[in-house]
Amino acid sequence: MRTRPTLSWTSADAPLPRTSSLDELTAVVARGRVAVLSGAGLSTESGIPDYRGESGSLRRHTPMTYDEFVTSAEGRQRYWARSHLGWRTIARADPNDGHRAVTTLRDGGYVSGVITQNVDGLHQAAGTADAVELHGSLDRVICLDCRRTSPRAELDRRLRAANPGFTGAATRINPDGDVELPADVVRGFRPVPCEACAGVLKPDVVFFGENVPRPRVEQCYRLVDESAALLVLGSSLTVMSGLRFVRHAANAGKPVVIVNRGETRGDRYASVRVDRPLGPALTELVSRLGEDRGRTA
Repeated sequence: MRTRPTLSWTSADAPLPRTSSLDELTAVVARGRVAVLSGAGLSTESGIPDYRGESGSLRRHTPMTYDEFVTSAEGRQRYWARSHLGWRTIARADPNDGHRAVTTLRDGGYVSGVITQNVDGLHQAAGTADAVELHGSLDRVICLDCRRTSPRAELDRRLRAANPGFTGAATRINPDGDVELPADVVRGFRPVPCEACAGVLKPDVVFFGENVPRPRVEQCYRLVDESAALLVLGSSLTVMSGLRFVRHAANAGKPVVIVNRGETRGDRYASVRVDRPLGPALTELVSRLGEDRGRTA
């Protein structure tokens, strides 16, 4: 299905109760076979702000949409000029305690699969090599004409060569790898075409308004179906691409646990809603599970 470009969400209902206790979360994860769905809030401790949280970039930044990218040469020029700088910042980002905790839970047999809405590659960098990248990854580029994919580092070299005098400086990075740049700096930037067919290059990520590939969606549904519970980490669940898996798990009678700073669109489906910073909360969760395993060994 198509990811609608929903940039904000406001609940019409009274906020549901949230807790700072990890007791119920620990009990659910201890039983194992937990599928994880992560969002931008998990990467904020790596220096990449989320869209809608306390430091959400949507207050200052409107993400590129699929329609604008494919129909507007000016829009593509603006995107590539800004992303050329932003990608370097994301490429230098390191996994944080939250990413490392998810890997530990995966290696320990508690987590059966990871679905991430993030495009920063930090789950993989932390050791969760099989994380399903629902929205793709910024470290790959795809040609919209011939469908050839290539490494982002290769495109970075070509863009540097095509823009030797480009002196833009990245200020605030956004989750989609975009930064803010003055219009006069953008106008001087020269994008490059596909080397194979001279077609239009696009980062291999799902823009707002673009379809998530059906095989990838079906893979995520299988992960949820094969799990005993769903753990949501750092996502407001504003867009349907992530919310549908929460609904699917809840409709199947599986426990849904959400760990996030603030309210989410999926709160009504959750049996537990934990309001804590992700890194410290997940580090404590790993410690608790290790202690429990030690007592029962």
